[in-house]
Order: sequence, then structure tokens, then C-alpha cells
Amino acid sequence: MLRLLSLLQTHRYWPGSELAERLEVSARTLRRDVDRLRELGYPVDASRGVAGGYQLQAGAAMPPLLLDDEEAVAIAVGLRSAAAGSVAGFEETSVRALAKVIQLLPPRLRRRIDALQAVTTPGVFGGGPVLDAFTLTTCAMACRGEERLRFDYTPRQGESARRHVEPHRLVSLGRRWYLIAWDLDRGDWRSFRLDRLTGPQPTGARFRPRELPGGDPVRWLRSRMRTIPNRYAVSVVVRTDVATIRGFVGNWGEVEELPEGGCRLRMNIDDLGWPVMVLGVLNAPFTVESPEELREQVRRAGETLLRGAA
Repeated sequence: MLRLLSLLQTHRYWPGSELAERLEVSARTLRRDVDRLRELGYPVDASRGVAGGYQLQAGAAMPPLLLDDEEAVAIAVGLRSAAAGSVAGFEETSVRALAKVIQLLPPRLRRRIDALQAVTTPGVFGGGPVLDAFTLTTCAMACRGEERLRFDYTPRQGESARRHVEPHRLVSLGRRWYLIAWDLDRGDWRSFRLDRLTGPQPTGARFRPRELPGGDPVRWLRSRMRTIPNRYAVSVVVRTDVATIRGFVGNWGEVEELPEGGCRLRMNIDDLGWPVMVLGVLNAPFTVESPEELREQVRRAGETLLRGAA
């Protein structure tokens, strides 16, 4: 039943035969599970006939939580904040939960959430682009529902163009969100920064997922980003354990354990302010390997802090 509810929350409409096949149950078992969901208070519509299927009503109450309007808005805003990186390690989980909550909210509450986004500034340390909840959740649901997606995309250099993709996975990396997808027009895997993506529209066309090279979305994205010229390739040896650094930087950098002790932190970034802050917060001995500009910025930061403490 939990799998059934999860699938119903990813699509506006599921043909009964496809839903039963996905759950690996008979049509009779599917009907019985739908009836149980209704008994719990979930409003599931059904249509009969050859093309019959099931659909979870949008804008209905949210049983069994039974949230009032203020609580529902608070949960949606909190999840979006966590998706932006305010709670390390919970970015992807927050996106999945946010997609489910947003889908069940009535239009009046969605407008309230959009209004809050328009007049507030996120307090995530280190900044980063402002997340659009609609874009984030639409892409997340398309990935989960294996549904082709169209959107407008503006690359770092070049003009905006319409893209048609098979979405694979959302990845949070370097204080930004990326969509990994198979580009149908270019016949290859591509990554798209969500803050450069506008007007995502599910097409209703399902697809059979392709196998991502290497299988690991984060590793694939990192390897691709190494080919993109950023301003600084940071490498620092830190005398502490890997878990401590990973618990702080998450997917924002690569951490390698060294045989002689300690570990090496690598970042491919445009702004040296972030690694300087990381090294200060870790409070562990370190050696800057590269670039030379980072050594100078660490030295200046240290002198500024010492003057302030005098």
C-alpha cells in the first residue's frame, strides 16, 4: 500500500494495467489496496473501461496527518529550505518529500508559498542560487515517474533553447542542484543546472530508463564538471578523519583518505571564500597544495582575524 501511495503521488493518472505491473500484483489485489487507501482517507479516483486507471485527487486534505493550512505551508517552506542545503545530508530526501507535499496542496496554499519565496531571502550559509519549488518538484516527479520533460535552458555561454529529455536523477552539488538526463535531441547524457532551467513541462510520455555510465550520478556529475573550466582547482591536505570533512562539506567537495594519515580535500570552484570558511570551521591542521591564490586568501583571513582578536 505504501508503494501504491508513492506511485499515485508521482503521476496525475495511472492506467490500471501499468500500475498493477509496476507493483507486480493482480488487478484484483490493486483494487483491494485502493479501497484500503480510501478507508484511510486518501481520495483516489477510478475510471472504468479499457483505458481505466487511478488518480489521486490534488488539493484534497492530507490524511492521516490532517494538517491545517498553516502547518502545511510551514512544512513546505521548511522542506524547501532543507533542499537548499540548510540541513546537510538531507537535500535529496527533502526534494522527494517536497514533491509529494506540493502535489497535494490546493492552489490557494501554493500561492502563499510562492509569495513567501518572492519576499524572503534564504539564510543558507555560503549562499547559492534561490531554488524555485515548482521547478525542483516538477523535475523530481518526472525523474521518479520516468516521464519525459521539456524545458527552456540557458547555458553559461549561449542563448536559451528548448530541451527535450528523459530525466534520470537530481543531484545537489556545490550549493547547486543539477538535473542529469538523456538529451533526446543530442542523443547523449547531459547535466542541467536547475537555476538556469525554466518552464519545466511533463509531456506525459513514459520511457524505459537508460543506464547511466558508471551507475553513480554524483560521480558522473563530478567527472563531467572536471571538464568544465572553473576558475580554481583547490587541493588541501587536512589532518583529520574523512567522516569529519564529509559530514561538513557533503557533496560540495571530494575527500580522499591518505595512507600516511589525514585526507585530501578537492574542490572545483569559482570562489575561494567557501574553502577558506571550510578550513576555518574544521579547526584542524592543514596544508594548501593549490592554488597559490588560496594560500594568499587564507593568510589574509588569518591576519584579519588576529587583528580583530587583539
